[in-house]
Amino acid sequence: MRFFIVDDSVPIRAMLANIIEDEELGTVVGEAEDGSEVYADILAANGIDLLLIDLLMPNRDGIETVREIAPSFSGKIIMISQVETKDLIAEAYELGVEYYITKPINRHEVVSIIKKASEHLLLQKSIQQIQHSLSGLGLQKQEPHPTTRSSSIFKNDRSSRTRNHPGTSVGNGDLYALINSGRNVLLELGIIGESGNKDLLDILSVMYQSETEGNRSVPSMKDLYEKIVRKRLGNNVTAIEIKKETKAGEQRIRRTIHQAFDHIAALGVTDYANPKFEHYAATFFDYSQIRLKMLELQGKGDSSSAPPRINIKKFIQALYMEAKETL
Repeated sequence: MRFFIVDDSVPIRAMLANIIEDEELGTVVGEAEDGSEVYADILAANGIDLLLIDLLMPNRDGIETVREIAPSFSGKIIMISQVETKDLIAEAYELGVEYYITKPINRHEVVSIIKKASEHLLLQKSIQQIQHSLSGLGLQKQEPHPTTRSSSIFKNDRSSRTRNHPGTSVGNGDLYALINSGRNVLLELGIIGESGNKDLLDILSVMYQSETEGNRSVPSMKDLYEKIVRKRLGNNVTAIEIKKETKAGEQRIRRTIHQAFDHIAALGVTDYANPKFEHYAATFFDYSQIRLKMLELQGKGDSSSAPPRINIKKFIQALYMEAKETL
């Protein structure tokens, strides 16, 4: 079993990880200190079977996070908290949470709950495999594959958008391809598994929509952050929720871009003539800052110097252009 632990307490995360590994219940492949760093695509990319998540966290709590990922997450969710409010627990169960561990952490309770959740998940997977086998034998009616329908929709939308907006550089049907292209660029930058990836890809979608509407100037970072929040939570979201989620999203994006910065600098240290380094170091970042980071990695830099300056807007603009060019 593959586990992901979400809790704003470092000791709690360490305690849970130790229990899981000491009892040979599985492998902890990821951790986060807040729900704002957790999305279904990240869990899927890491093959997560069991998500252990705290109920109360500063930016996005367990309830909000489960509401976000539940429709797409196929694993089991175990809620962890010392809060015993019946309403909150009831809401968690309504969202699909089947297991609950109370704080302070009790080793025997944790082991027992995880074993039950694991057995339940294995049983579900076994049933799904049997159903799949029956479908392959033609013993069950198979529904049309959804990707076939999606492809035809995108094809029709492309011609429609081109007719309505002849001045745009990409058609509406190319949005899916643009996002896939952006995802490939993030992979090249070494950050495909980072929590801010979803935010960056959502920004590409917003920028694409703005361009197809005839807007040639790049929206401000504030507008981009707010638009992806509305895209994710709906137009009825409150101003407080927008401010809260915008701040969390900005932090995720900043951390992710810093990871890309470090990755490219490390690549330059190991292979200065690498074409990937030559391209991304200058296109996505300030080369002088990359050079300072390289010196630091080589032990030649000034340890007391200020942290690297990274232009977030330049990175996002470069990501959008790169994604379009590689379509």
